[in-house]
Amino acid sequence: MLLLDRLIGLASPEAALRRAVRLSDRGKVAEAFPLLTRSAKAGIADAEYRVACCYLEGAGVPASRIEGARWLQRAAGQGHVEAQTLLGGLCVHGLAGGMNGARPERLFAEEEPGEPDFAAALKWARQAAEAGSAKAQAVLAYVLTCGPEEMRDLEAAHRWYQRSAAAGCPEGCLGYSLSLAPRTQDEAGRHEVAKHLRRAAEAELPTAIYLLAVLTEQGVGVARDPVVAAELYRHAAEHGQRSAQLRWGLALMEGRAVEQDLVLGESWLRRAALAGDPDAAVLVGDLYVKNGRLPPNYTEAAGWYRRAAEAGHTAAARALGSLYLTGAGVAADPDEAARWLRVSGEAGDRDSQVDLANLVLDGAGSSEDPAKVAHWFEQAAASGDLVAAFNLGLCLDKGIGVEPDAQQAAHWLRRAAEGVPEAQYMYGRRLADGHGIAADPEAARAWIARAAAAGLREAQVALAEMIANGRGGPRDTTAALELFETAAAAGHSGAMFALGALQAGGHDLAEDRAAAQRWFRAAAELGHGQAQLMLGRYLAEGAAGDPDPSEARLWFEQAAAQGIEEGQSDLAALPAPALQ
Repeated sequence: MLLLDRLIGLASPEAALRRAVRLSDRGKVAEAFPLLTRSAKAGIADAEYRVACCYLEGAGVPASRIEGARWLQRAAGQGHVEAQTLLGGLCVHGLAGGMNGARPERLFAEEEPGEPDFAAALKWARQAAEAGSAKAQAVLAYVLTCGPEEMRDLEAAHRWYQRSAAAGCPEGCLGYSLSLAPRTQDEAGRHEVAKHLRRAAEAELPTAIYLLAVLTEQGVGVARDPVVAAELYRHAAEHGQRSAQLRWGLALMEGRAVEQDLVLGESWLRRAALAGDPDAAVLVGDLYVKNGRLPPNYTEAAGWYRRAAEAGHTAAARALGSLYLTGAGVAADPDEAARWLRVSGEAGDRDSQVDLANLVLDGAGSSEDPAKVAHWFEQAAASGDLVAAFNLGLCLDKGIGVEPDAQQAAHWLRRAAEGVPEAQYMYGRRLADGHGIAADPEAARAWIARAAAAGLREAQVALAEMIANGRGGPRDTTAALELFETAAAAGHSGAMFALGALQAGGHDLAEDRAAAQRWFRAAAELGHGQAQLMLGRYLAEGAAGDPDPSEARLWFEQAAAQGIEEGQSDLAALPAPALQ
């Protein structure tokens, strides 16, 4: 320390403070700190506040949030408004913990934020707010808005935000715009919201920049301008606002109001996901599932889906459950699949509920209590949930978690059939077979037709069979052919086999053995046992070309391996292979 500083340090604490302020203004904070400390120890509130700021900023001394908060508390207790304001903000964010009784070895340790101390925040922010601090008024309004239920007072919060905004505080402008928005009924009010958001955005508050971008993109309270909105998203994204990073990444991926850049867009989505945005994590997971020209990377996708699912994202939980069901990117695990499908299903995702029910019905997902699942379905079904009614029908049909009851199963499937294609199909099959309900082929055909129209492949095939056979209504081979072809195009092996059978003759169609053989082969390659048998017979007999007993033998063997007895007898009828 210079001789002058030493002499001043021995003089009055007020003089030491004045000298410390001059040194600080010249950037000599390390020289100023000893003088500030002497003044602070003498009980001068402004010196206590400045010492606190030095500790919080690591200016002239190693950073210590605990020491900073301790000195802030001393200054605030003397009525120092800036100290009260800053202390209230630290309490809101859980950054003022351990102010008393901190161990010396912890003073300069890296500290994790604790739980918010809303009671202390309310105390200090109110004192500073009533003394006229615009920033404290914003902090107080935030506590009254987001604090514990017993502290909340939205009307008082609105007034404090308004006072803070009127004083030009950026945080007050942001808070006032958010408080004003739900109260706004007309265009003038929306302009007022946008005006205060713009003021906050001009102060570089990332959330304000992002929200202004949203208004600009939608044309709410401001002129609609997608280009300006994109630039605002970019600006907020560069300030670390994760929702803006998501929007900016999407804009780049889609080329929306900016030049498309897939690589940069994915990079921003990743940043948003790593910052904790579950929607961004799902989008990155989707990118790995639909990886353009490259093969999908389900392992990477599973990691991103898990990140989002653990944050409560319903679609991510379903996607992760589906990966565990199929073993794509993770080891197949019915219990883990059930766990994540339950998360998604309880959030209302119908497909997840169906998949979870199917897992339980198939005896998988051992961690799930069948009785609990059935009870959950029963409660939801009684309240009008059609998917739950469908699942309950399945439980009653199979006796999963409840006693089997074919009539009650039919009852709940009928109720679910009002809106669930799978239920329409199953109820139609019950009507066709007379299972738990009187047989009614005509009604069965009508219900199965509804499910087929909804795109259910099994229903399309079942309806085509009924139409081809004239069951429950008139025979129409052409219509049946169209339905089989639709299902076959989607990879349904049973439909492929049926097309082969229709082309083989005897079904009001011109015989086309070459086409029949092609369809039998397509179905056989997908593992359809009867198609394997028929393809073997065509090849053995040369029904659509030259005989090929060697290949016929291979298909007969596959059919026999599936338990088709005719495959074994046809195999025995083939001539013995020639000795090599």
